[in-house]
Amino acid sequence: MAILNITPDSFYKSYGQNEDEEILSVAANMIAQGAAIIDLGGQSTRPGSALVSAAEEADRVVPWVEKIHQNFPDALISIDTFYSEVAKAAVAAGAHMVNDISGGNMDIAMIPLLGKLNVPYICMHMQSTPQTMQVNPQYNDVTAEVLDFFIQKTEACRLAGIHDVIIDPGFGFGKKPVHNFRLLKNLPVFKMINRPIMAGLSRKGMIYKTLGIDASQALNGTTVLHTIALQNGANILRVHDVKEAKEAIELYEFYRKA
Repeated sequence: MAILNITPDSFYKSYGQNEDEEILSVAANMIAQGAAIIDLGGQSTRPGSALVSAAEEADRVVPWVEKIHQNFPDALISIDTFYSEVAKAAVAAGAHMVNDISGGNMDIAMIPLLGKLNVPYICMHMQSTPQTMQVNPQYNDVTAEVLDFFIQKTEACRLAGIHDVIIDPGFGFGKKPVHNFRLLKNLPVFKMINRPIMAGLSRKGMIYKTLGIDASQALNGTTVLHTIALQNGANILRVHDVKEAKEAIELYEFYRKA
């Protein structure tokens, strides 16, 4: 899954609303490099980010869902939103799935809506909200608590009529570095949910803060953690750097089959 942020303030790479040629070129390049899914987001959810309204987020992303769908009809498009009304408009414009960082907690209409829209749902764990999530997050047992969250959420999704649910432990979302690394180490535990697992590790603080660098220097560390995630059962990698992630997947597959 390739990250394409139509925002002015993403923590790593952003694209503005009017850069038509650049955004389509970026999407084309991601697809050519092997991206199976393009994940379009209309607001930054980095720690401490300012909340953008549903209307503004929809104005940013829905036209791009339509343009990318028209220009690349075979590409799978994910809409990265926690607003049900943005999800509804994006699916109508051509999005194939919804990626919700809040697991339905920031908009209680999200899960019932997706049961009606009949599209796959990426359900992520996050403690608190993007504005406050990194203000001293606390867990007694992070793996057990995130696992319990997914047990409850996947059942809520089943009752709502959502057939395809992907779970995402939410690395960096309301978690200290020790929580993130513990979740990565214990990723095999989440196989008991019997749902595909997505890992969003790309260039995150758990990498660059641990190494004493910044996000722009975190590609090598990202590849290392991607490889660990694949070994521990991740089915989807959500990434900024498609070529490098695709190479990691290909090498891991050859290793696994040897």
